[in-house]
Amino acid sequence: MRIFKTIVKKLNRAISIMGAVAAATALLTGCSSEALERKVVFTTGFSDDEVFRIEDSTCSLTEAMVYLVNTRTGYESTFGSEIWSAVTDSGTVEDRLKESVLAKIAQIKVMNLLAKETGIELEDGDEELAKTAAAEYYGTLTEADIEAMNNVTVEEIADIYKEQAVADRLYDYIIRDINPEISDDEARTITVEQIFFKTYSLDASGEKIPFSDDRKRAVLSLARDVMLKLNQGGSFDELMAQYNEADEGTISFRKGEKDSAYEAVAFNLGNEEVSSITEVEDGYVIIKCISTFNREETEANKVKIVEMRKKEVFGEQYDAFVATLTKELNHKLWDSISLSGDSGVSTSSLMEVYQKYFN
Repeated sequence: MRIFKTIVKKLNRAISIMGAVAAATALLTGCSSEALERKVVFTTGFSDDEVFRIEDSTCSLTEAMVYLVNTRTGYESTFGSEIWSAVTDSGTVEDRLKESVLAKIAQIKVMNLLAKETGIELEDGDEELAKTAAAEYYGTLTEADIEAMNNVTVEEIADIYKEQAVADRLYDYIIRDINPEISDDEARTITVEQIFFKTYSLDASGEKIPFSDDRKRAVLSLARDVMLKLNQGGSFDELMAQYNEADEGTISFRKGEKDSAYEAVAFNLGNEEVSSITEVEDGYVIIKCISTFNREETEANKVKIVEMRKKEVFGEQYDAFVATLTKELNHKLWDSISLSGDSGVSTSSLMEVYQKYFN
């Protein structure tokens, strides 16, 4: 059971990363108040294989299945085919993954519309690269793969690659001048050990239930006992192994990744220094600093921060454009699609082949 919960936790993290394009899902589903303010065009109906429309851009069932099948087999190779019925924080894994794939396709369509308005087109040679990449990818497919992807053709794969290339060109154009200087302090990573005492329990659905005041006082009393043992020369590692209730004992992080109370203490510790008991989100913690600075991780964080700033700049322009668009989702067709399928389907390299030719 614990292993299964760990798998679901990893899936929640992976899917939430994919869900970073959730604005595209809102564009189609109209779930947010902002989405309700957008223009909606009433059409005469969808064709049999039309999943959604954004302005005059459409997504076919074949295109949707190409993305879904590649994503599905990638997940099944890691977690097994039974994973689709597992429940995450908000629905089954199948539901979450379908939403993420829908968001990804919608974002690419929107980016192509924005590229058209901005004057961004395929560069010289891109079309031939797309055809070559499509031929390579198509050559890896089995009959079962092709059938699962609604009998996709090599030309349709090439079209998918061309739209992805245009989206990439647009992103590069919008963030072309973003290159901020990031200081060591802003990107600094520290490594600590922790003894965390939680002040909550979980209900049947996994929601946190705060302890009563009496139980919270009991937890604080335990933390004080552990602190006393440390002050009397007890081993931090041994006490951490015995009392720590966090998922991990040793963690590395930079500013902005933990709650403010935790960081205020951790970033002011010297090497091998141990904090006093600190009340943080969901509990109490005793922290021991292992390293106040890691040059390799700090430099890697600088790259991450720059990329985050670029995404923020792109997101501002993208969101403003999305707000002007009309949309419609073929709910009946989309809801009928299931991720469970033929065990003989194995393709998952759609974007790997694309990256080989376009990066």
